[in-house]
Amino acid sequence: MTRTDFGPPYFRDMLPPIIQNNYGQWLYHERLKPGVLKHVAESGDELYTVRVGSARLVSTGWIRDVCAIADQFCGGYLRFTSRHNLEFLVSDQAQVEPLVEHLKANGYAVGGTGHAISNPVHTQGWIHCHTPATDASGIVKAVMDEMYEYFVDSKLPAYCRISLACCLNMCGAVHCSDVAILGIHRKPPHIDHDIVSAKCEIPNVIAACPTGAIRPDPKNKTLTVNEDKCMYCGNCYT
Repeated sequence: MTRTDFGPPYFRDMLPPIIQNNYGQWLYHERLKPGVLKHVAESGDELYTVRVGSARLVSTGWIRDVCAIADQFCGGYLRFTSRHNLEFLVSDQAQVEPLVEHLKANGYAVGGTGHAISNPVHTQGWIHCHTPATDASGIVKAVMDEMYEYFVDSKLPAYCRISLACCLNMCGAVHCSDVAILGIHRKPPHIDHDIVSAKCEIPNVIAACPTGAIRPDPKNKTLTVNEDKCMYCGNCYT
């Protein structure tokens, strides 16, 4: 039978053997030190997670580098968390400290576990989004330069999540983070009536407005904007 739906690979096929063998049978985990977790299964098997801060936008060269580190220390197994942390999955306890030392010696930030700051999650910014009011990567880098000590050490009262969204559409999970940085547009859109009447799909623009601020102007084949209702989200010009 010919396969017609390719899609992503089944995640269970990509798990390390130790996780496949103990799937759903983990007893507990411990925080050994900042950036290092120990997971213990009912069978007695132990898995160690070494967490590293990662940029959201990375190069293929960087990916090759971290894959080479994973090949050297943990059988090639690593993963990314939803907050862009990079985690090396180590089944051999003897490799944990050599891996941590190698990472630190090569400029990787090990931490983000326990009472610390997790790696910030953020939106695309100017790199490939069409609605941002501000860029993302530069601001997040500046914030973490100041907060770095709270990532590599566990000295906060509790776990802390920081996120940045470039506009009010809030793709960056700022609504479920402890500290949110949000870029906002401050002015309503200006309408180029000639372009709107010639090229714009007017019903789609009207439907895109979350506050009903945009209304049709059938007589002139264009649009009007109620500026008092506008929330400056940018949906209309996308």
